[in-house]
Amino acid sequence: MRLDALHLNTPLLRAAPGLFPQAEVWLKMDALQPSGSFKLRGVGRLVQQAAQNGAREIVCASGGNAGFAAAYAARALGLPVTIVLPESSSAAVAELIAARGAQVLRHGAVWDEAHRFASALAEERGAAYVHPFDHPLLFEGHASLIDEVLDQGLDFDAVVTAVGGGGLYSGIAQGLQRRGLHQVPVIAVETVGADSFSQSLQAGQAVTLPAISSVATSLGARRVADEALRLAQVHPTISLTVSDAQATAACVRFADAMRVMVEPACGAALAALSAHPEVFARFQRPLVEVCGGVGVSVELLQRWRAA
Repeated sequence: MRLDALHLNTPLLRAAPGLFPQAEVWLKMDALQPSGSFKLRGVGRLVQQAAQNGAREIVCASGGNAGFAAAYAARALGLPVTIVLPESSSAAVAELIAARGAQVLRHGAVWDEAHRFASALAEERGAAYVHPFDHPLLFEGHASLIDEVLDQGLDFDAVVTAVGGGGLYSGIAQGLQRRGLHQVPVIAVETVGADSFSQSLQAGQAVTLPAISSVATSLGARRVADEALRLAQVHPTISLTVSDAQATAACVRFADAMRVMVEPACGAALAALSAHPEVFARFQRPLVEVCGGVGVSVELLQRWRAA
């Protein structure tokens, strides 16, 4: 299977009236990827490369979305796959990944511990380890969303994205740089309690969080990728945080307005436009990367609506 067959060129939609305070906001709908999130763009490339290099098995440690994407890609390419989830990932997400034909293992309280276990497991088995957010091919794959938007002719003046491990942010920044849009800022959003990127930028060096205390577990990398911190020094970047309550409320509003469910990690980016209107006052046409996520359900949306 060809590499570009693994992910879709997802729709570019104008946000429904009233969804955001801003008059014109555009949405790159990566929630509609076959894997349920943007992760397939980069993870698909890594799995494809592993297959081309003769891998007989794929191993990935993930909070959920990268694991689902790895399971989808590995199955498409006929490779067995093992996904290691930390205990912080929900049983529902584990069941979704298992339904894709993956072996699902649990290890560690947080992703870092799952990552160490999965790396050792891959070495022991002679399998290819797919990192969920820190690899040059991942960044290259995620950058494809910028190419798609530009190829459709949209003249946007900012890109809004959630930040977890920094892979998506790095891909977006690299995509803007590659296409000569050095002046277009990336507005990077995290939830409080999963804000390793924000804290690192404030400290001027990499910060490792002692724990993840946010409901947005897909943003739960205690330390972001070095490439993300490097790019933040050379590309205009605005770091914002929102609360868990703001993120989940944004998920509910988005489902009502756009009829698409997304998880709180994605809700962080959606919430930023209402939570920080003073930041967005100078932008005429922001582009929001709707990164999606499989950690959402009708039951969760109803719970968040009632909160």
